[in-house]
Amino acid sequence: MKTQYDNLVLIYYSGTGNSKRVSEWIADTACEAGIKTYVTSYDQFNAEKINGFTGKTMVGFFSATHGFNMPHSMLKFLIRFNVLKGSDVFIGNTRAGMKLSRIFLPGLSGIALYLPAFIMFLKGYRIRSLYPVDLPSNWISLHPGLKAKVIDSMFDHYKSLTRRYAVKVLSGKRVFLKAFILLPLDLLVFPLAVGYYFFGRYIIAKTFITNKNCDNCGLCIKECATGSIILSGNRPFWKLTCESCMKCMNHCPKRAIETAHSFFFIVLFGVIYLVNPFLSKKVMILVNQLLNGSSAAYEIIYTIVQWSLAVLIFTVAYQFMHYLGKFPFFSRLITYSSFTYWKFWRRYKTPARCNKNG
Repeated sequence: MKTQYDNLVLIYYSGTGNSKRVSEWIADTACEAGIKTYVTSYDQFNAEKINGFTGKTMVGFFSATHGFNMPHSMLKFLIRFNVLKGSDVFIGNTRAGMKLSRIFLPGLSGIALYLPAFIMFLKGYRIRSLYPVDLPSNWISLHPGLKAKVIDSMFDHYKSLTRRYAVKVLSGKRVFLKAFILLPLDLLVFPLAVGYYFFGRYIIAKTFITNKNCDNCGLCIKECATGSIILSGNRPFWKLTCESCMKCMNHCPKRAIETAHSFFFIVLFGVIYLVNPFLSKKVMILVNQLLNGSSAAYEIIYTIVQWSLAVLIFTVAYQFMHYLGKFPFFSRLITYSSFTYWKFWRRYKTPARCNKNG
């Protein structure tokens, strides 16, 4: 491979390992071409590691997709990133792909590529490529993990495509086509990306519990990249800073971490059918009195107040549920009414790097 770069700095955000694995595939390709390479997770990045880099450097950022956007902590990292100013940059994401028979189906990126690219462009970097990879979804709060055979075949398929992509981008080519094929659909979910970033991620952070299998080994607390799991009442407790990367749930050796589906739907029902109608009337009265009944003002105020109150309600309700969890009857009730408790709801793990999937 004829390369245009002397060095590659590759920084990833990864919960269960998808983005990490893609980063390793790209790094392997770079190393084979004789490119000096530094690969690291965003939370372990050390600028001193690249002080000795000389010549032309490519900087890559690869991340999971959360709520059709790049995770909050990775966005913060990009905003603060000021190393190698003016360098060429590529941005990639893993998004929830699926497989139907022999057909590999793409996920959606939303703004997970475009927003980071815009941020880095404003900071003076040159955007050379945007690249999505459709590895299996790990979001088992919403669906069970895929079968191992399907996961292996998807990794084989996308490893080959990613290695070919790495050859192109490291040889200096601009690669954007795959990122823009689904642009109309990505723009369609833009409101969902905004809603998730400002409200939804806080609500989902308050749905995780532990069942009777938890032995307080502390692994979830130790491995949480955002420090969002603490010990409260001698049981793990998830803070609002949780980004739902699913690492804790998928990697718990005791399958002790669940999504409290029954709790979520009960609170959601209360918000939609009890709180929202009351809130709508109050906002309408306020708008009629102060803003001459403006429908636009009503929609904006109602949406902001509605979702802000929903976050507050879920936060308070979660505190109450966590307290009740110390009582065996209530703990079992929540556990058994969670889909994630039952064996058919498979966990998701990235295949081992040493196997045939690389």
